[in-house]
Amino acid sequence: MSEEIIAAKKPAVHGWTPRALYIHIPFCTNKCFYCDFNSYVVEGQPVDAYLDALEREMELTVKALPPETIRKVFVGGGTPTVLNPVQMKRFLDSVARHFQVAADAEFTMEANPGTTDLEKLTAMREGGVNRISFGAQSFDNELLKAIGRIHEADDVIRSIENARKAGFSNLSIDLMFGLPRQTLKHLADSVTTALQLDLPHYSLYSLKVEENTLFHRLYERGELPLPEEELEVEMYQHLRDRLGAAGYTQYEISNFAKPGHESRHNSTYWHNEPYYGLGAGAHGYALGTRHMNIKGVQAYIDAAAAGLPRKDANEVSVREAMEDFMMVGLRLLDGVREADFKRQFDGAELEAVFGAELAKLSGQGLLERFGEGDSAGWRLTERGIPLGNEVFGAFLA
Repeated sequence: MSEEIIAAKKPAVHGWTPRALYIHIPFCTNKCFYCDFNSYVVEGQPVDAYLDALEREMELTVKALPPETIRKVFVGGGTPTVLNPVQMKRFLDSVARHFQVAADAEFTMEANPGTTDLEKLTAMREGGVNRISFGAQSFDNELLKAIGRIHEADDVIRSIENARKAGFSNLSIDLMFGLPRQTLKHLADSVTTALQLDLPHYSLYSLKVEENTLFHRLYERGELPLPEEELEVEMYQHLRDRLGAAGYTQYEISNFAKPGHESRHNSTYWHNEPYYGLGAGAHGYALGTRHMNIKGVQAYIDAAAAGLPRKDANEVSVREAMEDFMMVGLRLLDGVREADFKRQFDGAELEAVFGAELAKLSGQGLLERFGEGDSAGWRLTERGIPLGNEVFGAFLA
């Protein structure tokens, strides 16, 4: 399709008011060795002033773009559960004041094991949170220590018990693979313990060595003993086999769930839909524009006092939105549907835009076409699932 035709195909999502809300709490108990998220050790930080600034951004945001009913809320970090019970209540009350959150909305908060006692969990529950995602990473204490985590395996188990006592049933944990000196037995043992918790959702991520982390410095010096690529592939397949055998559906490259417990908020990203993004370093996407907020805590506080705390904002071109649609949508095991592409891009035909890429990836056995009519679309093959990044990158101009 020519650039002139693409330019005429305005994405329908550009006109949508977001129904999803992401809020960033940038504080944590410590900085893990692999972490490049916008996070800061909480000790000595102006947490209450940050919450003031966050509420100020909420006020300005709803004035600039009045929200409809919010269906999905995700509070990430950092570790949002480093807030004490009083701060937690104050924060959640401010969300309720500025956004109308549906009674049946999914309201997720990230948590680190050991940071959620019953008092705090009760404040979360009363404030509307109904889903918790715990960063377990591993159930091997030596591995946890080696990646800079300060919790131990028993802390995860106790945290899950506390959450259930407080009335939470929609719980998820993250596990990591491809860690330094991690063996397949390490991973298999962790999966066994994780499955004994009988949770409705599991997220399973391979280690990525990111810049500006301790692990990156060690990697540059040749001092980070990572598993060989073949072993990492074997680890990923082990995870898929074990979770599948236990009755979990792999609905996305890194996510497994029992029916009805798929992450609804993350589906916003995977379907390339708009969302509000609030807090230091947060990203948002609305009315065809992506923005990123100022990252530093004090810099964010100062900026919010003067207006919306934006670092930058960029209009998303139609071509870029199309590329995003394919790259994030193909992360889902159900793939992307041609009818959804046509709906988002004013009648544009998927194969008219990306025919060459689809033909090449199909020829390599990485993508397959499925369905007929409105149900037709494209998805990763079994061979393509572990090579997802190679597939996604093929849609970048």
